[in-house]
This record gives sequence, structure tokens and C-alpha cells, in this order.
Amino acid sequence: MAKQMRCADVVPGCDYTAWAETEEELMELVVAHARTAHGIEEVTPEVAEKVQEAIQDV
Repeated sequence: MAKQMRCADVVPGCDYTAWAETEEELMELVVAHARTAHGIEEVTPEVAEKVQEAIQDV
């Protein structure tokens, strides 16, 4: 089952949505987006937890 994460669930107002076949692939996309769109160079455990909570099966 594919995975989806909507950035707006973590960062209000952001319309980015990522889809991938695995959670690992999804996290790579989300980390790259966080770096380029939000200037986040290092994902803290707190941010990673919020992202994990926002991941949905699609």
C-alpha cells in the first residue's frame, strides 16, 4: 500500500503532498522538501515524530 504525507498537516499553509511506495522513500521526499521549501537543514526528532503521525496509507 502506498504512503502519503501532506505537509500542511505539519506546516499549516503548505500545499505540498508527497506519495511513495514505502515509508522510507516517503521520508526521503519529505526531508528534501523540508530542506528546499522550509529551510530545515536537520530534521529533529520532534519534527520526525510529527511527520510520522501525518503519514497515511493510500
